[in-house]
Amino acid sequence: MYDIAILLINYNSSEHSINCIRSIVEKTAIEIRYQIIITDNCSETEDYLKLKAFCESLNSDTIELHRSKINTGFGGGNMFGVQFSNANYLAFLNNDTLLKNDCLSILKNALESNSNIGIAGAQAYKENGDFMISLDHFASPTKEILGRNFLEILNSKKFPKRKKHYTNPIQVNFVPGSFMFIRATDFYEVGGFDTTIFLYYEETDLCLRLAQKSKFAYLIPEAEFVHFHGVSTGKSLAIKKELKISLLYIMRKHYGYFGYKAVQLFLTIKYFFSSLFKPKNWSLFLLVLTGAPLSKSLKNKQIIKI
Repeated sequence: MYDIAILLINYNSSEHSINCIRSIVEKTAIEIRYQIIITDNCSETEDYLKLKAFCESLNSDTIELHRSKINTGFGGGNMFGVQFSNANYLAFLNNDTLLKNDCLSILKNALESNSNIGIAGAQAYKENGDFMISLDHFASPTKEILGRNFLEILNSKKFPKRKKHYTNPIQVNFVPGSFMFIRATDFYEVGGFDTTIFLYYEETDLCLRLAQKSKFAYLIPEAEFVHFHGVSTGKSLAIKKELKISLLYIMRKHYGYFGYKAVQLFLTIKYFFSSLFKPKNWSLFLLVLTGAPLSKSLKNKQIIKI
């Protein structure tokens, strides 16, 4: 059994996956026994073959590449990869990242020294070295309607400031999905990622379920990595719609019917008035007006490739 299974998802971004793997090999202490499991989430053939050739060139039994015949999204892709893992800890790492230091050893030591830590995240930086926000507050009706700043003013201990540069470990609501480190047993106990979600809010959902079992999220700022952010998904109206579909699903799942309806009403009003000035928001208004049903998710538009 390995110490750590590192799980990556590649989707038409093999160059980033290759650089990420190189940084893991370069920065991780030789004492750590790890395996790297890459799920290719139905990339274009050329991109997949490029990554396959690189993995084969390393001639290592600890690096595995598995190709899915359909794009299953973030949670689904990671749950596919987890099936091939055999380790005490799981590290879910975006492929558009580079380790700045021995993150895996640092996070492993943090969990071993503090039983309150259920899941840990590292401090992210932009490509130019600028600080990136690496913690957030649970998606909730209060947060969506009143905003993050309100929560941080209301209770700074429960809702630590997101834009502060921390130097010591701190308990947070959740850490971003770009880098999550967790005991395999805890991950399995709560059922892993909810694969109903195609993209976005998977980490807040996971951390909410862990917190219900007194397994809390921590930011460990000593561990540092670079995040290029959004390489695979980019920005588009379809992505904005997916965000709202996932958000309202989370509201219904964790806050019940009335929490869901409160956020739906708020978003409906918000996008109605914004569409008067930005006509492209009209489709977002129509989406949330109808409850942003899962049937509209990009998940249902994926095609199986033979």
